[in-house]
Amino acid sequence: MELTSELTRIGGSALTFADDGEELAGVIPAEPYAGRRVYLCAFRDGDERVGWLALDAEGAATRERALVRETASIVALCELAEENAGGGQLEELRAQLVTLRLTENPPGIEEAETAALALEQVLGASPRVASPEYLDTIGAATRELELALGGTGPSPFSEAMKGSVETVELFVGDVEDGYKLALHG
Repeated sequence: MELTSELTRIGGSALTFADDGEELAGVIPAEPYAGRRVYLCAFRDGDERVGWLALDAEGAATRERALVRETASIVALCELAEENAGGGQLEELRAQLVTLRLTENPPGIEEAETAALALEQVLGASPRVASPEYLDTIGAATRELELALGGTGPSPFSEAMKGSVETVELFVGDVEDGYKLALHG
């Protein structure tokens, strides 16, 4: 089944959990473990986010605390990776590389442009499933770009991701605190 139709189907299931005045704000597909699809659903009332719910592939809500935490974690990590890939300004970087090639044409510029385009293609595929594999793909494409740009030291992307632990934990806590059902385990 196509991911878009899955999201529509899961969104319909999620709406059955909405309280009066709430609407579904989003459905984020994730695979915190290989082959285990979970959909993290956000609810809002007007402009205020009011709750979260994780549904399995059949549209049933989960009460497994560990699964909810792992799902929220991989969703947050993938979002942060997308924001930090290519220095967070990938479109601007690609434009600068084109200008540099046209004006100075330094050695390695084609490799840098190719790596930037490859990263943009990784990030541009939508909708996408938040997963460790997707996170690894972003990391690998970002590192290729860093190396093509002459990076020899520690990866700025890796450093940014290491620094995101607190942000991920805050998001996971927000999901747990706002979870629509009692969690077990």
